[in-house]
Amino acid sequence: MDLRPPGLRGRLRRPRRWIAAAASVVVLAGAGTWTAVADDDAPPVHQADRVMAVNGVRIDTSYFTPEAAGRHPAVLLGHGFGGSKNDVREQAEALARDGYAVLTWSARGFGKSTGRVGLNAPNAEVADVEKLIDWLAEQPTVQLDKKGDPRVGMAGGSYGGAIALLTAGHDDRVDAIAPAITYWNLSDALFPNGVFKKLWAGIFVNTGGGCDKFEPQICEMYQRVAESGTPDAAAEKMLEERSPSAVGSSIKVPTLLIQGQTDSLFPLDQADAAEKAIKANGAPVDVDWIAGGHDGGDMETSRVQSRVQSWFDRYLKDEKTTDTGPAFRVTRTGGVDSTDGAAQLRGASDDTYPGLESGRKSIALTGREQDFDNPAGANPPAVSALPGLGGSGLSQLSSLGVGVSLDFPGQFARFDSKPVTDDLRITGAPTATVHVKSTSDDAVLFAKVYDVSPNGTRQVLPSQLVSPVRVEGAKSGKDVTLTLPAIDHKIDTGHRLRLVLASTDLGYASPAAPATYTVSLKGDLEVPTAPGVSTAAAPLPSWVWWLPLAGAVLALLLLLTGRRRTAMPAPDPELAEVPLQITDLSKKYAGGDRYSVRDLSFRVEKGQVLGLLGPNGAGKTTSLRMLMGLIKPDGGEIRVFGHAIRPGAPVLSRVGSFVEGAGFLPHLSGRENLELYWQATGRPAEDSYLDEALEIAGLGDALARAVRTYSQGMRQRLAIAQAMLGLPDLLILDEPTNGLDPPQIREMREVMIRYAAAGRTVIVSSHLLAEVEQTCTHLVVMDRGRLVQAGPVAEIIGSGDTLLVGTASPVEEPIVEKVAALPGIVSALRTDEGILIRLDTDGSAERLVAELVRLEVPVQSVGPHRRLEDAFLTLIGGAA
Repeated sequence: MDLRPPGLRGRLRRPRRWIAAAASVVVLAGAGTWTAVADDDAPPVHQADRVMAVNGVRIDTSYFTPEAAGRHPAVLLGHGFGGSKNDVREQAEALARDGYAVLTWSARGFGKSTGRVGLNAPNAEVADVEKLIDWLAEQPTVQLDKKGDPRVGMAGGSYGGAIALLTAGHDDRVDAIAPAITYWNLSDALFPNGVFKKLWAGIFVNTGGGCDKFEPQICEMYQRVAESGTPDAAAEKMLEERSPSAVGSSIKVPTLLIQGQTDSLFPLDQADAAEKAIKANGAPVDVDWIAGGHDGGDMETSRVQSRVQSWFDRYLKDEKTTDTGPAFRVTRTGGVDSTDGAAQLRGASDDTYPGLESGRKSIALTGREQDFDNPAGANPPAVSALPGLGGSGLSQLSSLGVGVSLDFPGQFARFDSKPVTDDLRITGAPTATVHVKSTSDDAVLFAKVYDVSPNGTRQVLPSQLVSPVRVEGAKSGKDVTLTLPAIDHKIDTGHRLRLVLASTDLGYASPAAPATYTVSLKGDLEVPTAPGVSTAAAPLPSWVWWLPLAGAVLALLLLLTGRRRTAMPAPDPELAEVPLQITDLSKKYAGGDRYSVRDLSFRVEKGQVLGLLGPNGAGKTTSLRMLMGLIKPDGGEIRVFGHAIRPGAPVLSRVGSFVEGAGFLPHLSGRENLELYWQATGRPAEDSYLDEALEIAGLGDALARAVRTYSQGMRQRLAIAQAMLGLPDLLILDEPTNGLDPPQIREMREVMIRYAAAGRTVIVSSHLLAEVEQTCTHLVVMDRGRLVQAGPVAEIIGSGDTLLVGTASPVEEPIVEKVAALPGIVSALRTDEGILIRLDTDGSAERLVAELVRLEVPVQSVGPHRRLEDAFLTLIGGAA
């Protein structure tokens, strides 16, 4: 292949329909609407927004051009999954100021574009981009290589990076590409080694707006795999056909591959496969491993965009002297900036891409043959990465030597090396061979390599990455060669390497049936060292690189909260003794058409047991999740003992929660399970108040027994005890009596009352109104995201504005509707006893009786109601 710059080659093109290009894209709106965009003293940029009719859908576009007249190379910028053209506007403006004509667009199903999401299908999203290239070829501002053939490059991250690769493989008018943090084979990414990456797949679908927003065959495929937990051949084929790898032999243009090190969705091996394929076609390929990724970390936006711009200057503008950077660059993290807590980054590079296997070194491991269990339901699962929490920076913390992963005893095997005698830099994908045997036909294992400190008290999982593998035919035993995650990580002198094979992982689907796995070593751990990669000189003085321990601890706290301390509102001293105050709280989920919570305000005092009531969809769970710092409100604030709640806020250590049950290791005793849980928090054992929590829970001698012998009620009480560890001042319980029989429910009621009796506060969400009436001192009633009523239980039950009208025979619905329409009546509902009627301020019992007689209602009795159920139904208008 001729690799000269595009302007110097005489290129042979596939047959094109460029003669009809003008008719292939119809501009529906916004044509010729130009807006000057300027950034301080930077050259102005013109922007035109258009909606184009393309292949039966409407595609929303923006076109950016520089002020200078004449023709310019073009760039197509794609956005990430779930985003829109607005996400890449700043980069588009920067490229336009540098002399490019830039077209951005919202892909099918996103932004204001119509159509269903096809996951970059060749006959959908790829075909749409080919039409956009047709349109560019007709613009007087775009440089042409020949008629119908614009000089064009493509760039984008994730979903936008994949469309750049795919379009380059389908349309040879594309001249250069710079895809970032994207996939080469989507099947390998979501079904690695035959294991379903369930959390990321779910996030994918939800970010796309839900299953119905996708092409029907994609929705059906996802539901099928999610239900079975195992990808089938048809699912793998569908994703492979929509992957760049399907057209890999046709991608023959200069390619800059930017991939994230902190990325459990599209890890480094995806860029490695792309580099091998495109390089084999004879095209120039550079690879850049950045510090960030889909799991968080530093995305190095400014540096990356500068490098992309240089790439296009070289291969679109034909600027031969432009430095496009090294063939391989990796960002390395070391130390913390004392001014803002950010991780320090340094670049390392090589004149050639080393791949994932360069400079292999054998590391001997020791360990006997080991048995471990895959628990029933694969629960509790081990924890590695936390998909979807990109801003949390957990992967960045692992690069700073902070372990945030979790493996459960009895659910993994481990093999250790001796301490390394010299610093060891792993750059690439380690491998190991083990023998696997299972009591089931197939086994699913999760392989990972830990960096273990000299005293063994801390182990760090580099970039929080694991490699899943499905071992078929494991019942008779099988040798398996594991390829572990590709990483760039330094093992300090005196540290050890630990190979762990776990039976579960939070992010993946594991077999639900219990099984026992037996694993033994069959060789050394082989680690790649990429000896040709050299690190640049430190850009900062050594005193900044080697920060004092106190500064590092402060920086880690900043990273954990995902924001600087200065971003946190100051505590309110007047609320220092108030367990909870919620003010004007609102939350609307992305893509939703209504608020889940709207303008919610209430206050909880010490010693109260507060019941949070409402029908399904009232916003209770959303409110609790915001209270626990799991999701961020759109408006308003939550203060716990005067401190504003944010993810990772220190005051959350004073909050305990029990939501949707807890997973316990069945072979351990109740006490051992609680001790293990507390150890996982990293807090001192003496702070657990284990005995006090257990006394309140009232489990007695059962604590010494294996949890598998527990009844459902005992498990629930053990879960409550777990939430009470540390004796939090505020305890949140979501449906704590689910699945319990009446005696067990009574025991749970006594647990909550005892806990609050010591001056602490309990918030309980429950559908059992009779139980709430006996347990709670106060109530908050929600409906459709809003507060309906709040106050003491006795006050709400005994409200004089609600009357129960007893009738001699059932009342027909038309009559009830007439009663509800009477003056002075707020609502009227049929009950087994008659009609439950709520009066407004102008209503009276005397007038009501007269009206009922006039309507010929067979009244037997009239009196104030006395049940919480009746009050609840009245307050929410029967919505339950």
